[in-house]
Amino acid sequence: MARVYATQAQYETYTGQPAPADIAARLSRASRFLESEVFRLCWYDADSEGYPTHVRVREAFADAVCAQVQWWAETGDELGTAGQWQSVKIGSVALSGPGSSGSGPGGRRVADAVLEVLRTPELTSEIFRLGEVVQC
Repeated sequence: MARVYATQAQYETYTGQPAPADIAARLSRASRFLESEVFRLCWYDADSEGYPTHVRVREAFADAVCAQVQWWAETGDELGTAGQWQSVKIGSVALSGPGSSGSGPGGRRVADAVLEVLRTPELTSEIFRLGEVVQC
């Protein structure tokens, strides 16, 4: 079963807004995305299910997921398709691409707020390291 790092209540606390009706699905997708793009590249202690054991790291992961969901909602671009075209014309259709989405055509990107959350001073190197993979 896929790990989900944030709850509806955490999302509402983070954003200060009521959660959308499909918040469980959004949190699940954001958790999967960040696990693939960020969390797996970090060093932290985890329990047998893969969740962080330190409360500050758990809270940071929850905030990161909430930040990603909020960013997707604000940009309307969860799939990363908005930056596919550098220019678009509707009348007589004219498309020009690729755009400047930073992650290439069709690429989703990690919200800046996610990295801000994971770079907070409370996440000291004794409990969390961003972008460090350790093999035993």
